[in-house]
Amino acid sequence: MQVQPAHNSKYQNHFLMNKEDVKDYVVNELHLFPADQILEVAEIGDGNINYVFRVMNQTTGESVVIKQADKLLRSSGRPLSIDRSRIEADILTWQNELAPDYVPTVFYFDTNMYALVMEDISDYQNMRYQLIDQKIFPNFSEEISDYLVETLLPTTDLVLDRDVKKRKVRDFINIEMSDISEDLVFTEPYNDYKGRNILTAGNEEFVAENLYQNLPLQTEVAWLRNNFMNNAQALIHGDLHTGSIFINQTGLKVIDPEFAFYGPIGYDIGNVLAHLYFPVAKNLMEEPSNEDFQQWSLTAIQEVYDKTKAKFELAYDQKVQCSLYQNEAFKQSMMDTVFADALGYAGTELIRRVVGDSKVKELSLLDDHDAQLRLERLLIKTGIQLITDRRKITSGQQLIQHFNELKER
Repeated sequence: MQVQPAHNSKYQNHFLMNKEDVKDYVVNELHLFPADQILEVAEIGDGNINYVFRVMNQTTGESVVIKQADKLLRSSGRPLSIDRSRIEADILTWQNELAPDYVPTVFYFDTNMYALVMEDISDYQNMRYQLIDQKIFPNFSEEISDYLVETLLPTTDLVLDRDVKKRKVRDFINIEMSDISEDLVFTEPYNDYKGRNILTAGNEEFVAENLYQNLPLQTEVAWLRNNFMNNAQALIHGDLHTGSIFINQTGLKVIDPEFAFYGPIGYDIGNVLAHLYFPVAKNLMEEPSNEDFQQWSLTAIQEVYDKTKAKFELAYDQKVQCSLYQNEAFKQSMMDTVFADALGYAGTELIRRVVGDSKVKELSLLDDHDAQLRLERLLIKTGIQLITDRRKITSGQQLIQHFNELKER
């Protein structure tokens, strides 16, 4: 799809577009559709920091997505830099080059309107809601492990020229979005200093004992936080949960990398793993539980870990050229560290989604209060174990074994 911007004066300064503005924008500014065509514009986003529209030509069926950044959060009105939209356009463009099967195509980014024009992926469905409906995707572990390896390893200076990588680190500095993660993921769940944590009635004492007063755990989280803030290892998505993965039985697309920056490889891997635990744990609390879905979900956790690790090692051998880095002992130490990080970050993600103010949908769907308490405690215990035992767990089978042991306690 060809974009031919007209640079009309109306669109030279940022303003928040509504549906009628978007219709005019795609016709008279971008020249994506002829003026005499009937266009349907629908707002399809449900997020807090962007506005997303699908524009469809009713005659030809052609469609495009327009995603515009706002200067204020929808929920609170808090100011937020719109440069995150430029970062998102840049990372999607680069990742589409690295992993075209798994990343939508970017057609254009408007630096005045902070509007991203991209491929419509409406043939794919939000994975979070698909898992809530207990849909099974046999190819998921194969596809997401491909995506992780293809988008992470090539952005490191194990592969990139040093000067290129340093410029990339500079270009993807994402101060405000990183600050959100540093607070919501690594600080507030263990020290509710802003008073924003949301605890289920009956779990206050459990959370205080296991999180607020757990000094050994907080020590490990401090190391994970420090690593997140200082290890500019690879260009990471930064918010890679199942709500950012759109999927069907033929493939998947990863979207919404507004939190992207140069950080530890394990953070993205850990986020994928963490969000597979939520539907698993929820299913356990339901009567009757869905045994087929439970088995597939546990297998997916195991396979995502094992396949990502195996593919990383293979890609490392193929892509890393520096003789020092080809040293087998260095390579093994690097792999051990990356996947220990992944488990630690899976743990922090589980915990923050349970006690923080940014919940996942799965945690709001149980009608039984006692079941809700058991669900949250299981997820917190799982998160703690992943953090504290992250250097001891080295296989997907161990992940499943430990989870099965915890659910019996």
